[in-house]
Amino acid sequence: MSDTSTLYSEGEKLRDEGKYEEAIEKFKAVLAEKPEHVLSHMALAVTYGNLNQFAEACYHAETACQLEPGDPFNFTALSVTYQKAFEVTRDPVYIEKAEQAKHHSDASRGGM
Repeated sequence: MSDTSTLYSEGEKLRDEGKYEEAIEKFKAVLAEKPEHVLSHMALAVTYGNLNQFAEACYHAETACQLEPGDPFNFTALSVTYQKAFEVTRDPVYIEKAEQAKHHSDASRGGM
């Protein structure tokens, strides 16, 4: 397994154990070596979301979408990230962005 894969796997294990800060450091280490590693961006979105740090969570989910704009799953995950941010903050901007991301995901799948 490559260093990137090892770091990512270690980060997932730490996140699953609820060690979010430590997991974040692993995912960031992956991105320091490979900034386009979409899975690490998605993992950071989830992990920061678990910490209610929604600016960071949204940033990483958005970055994953920019890196792989044709992957509908990334936009679905982005929509979920925005929805969670809305649930906690009640900021209507997040729900608007969630709808936009869902629409993009549906359009990518050929639906509407």
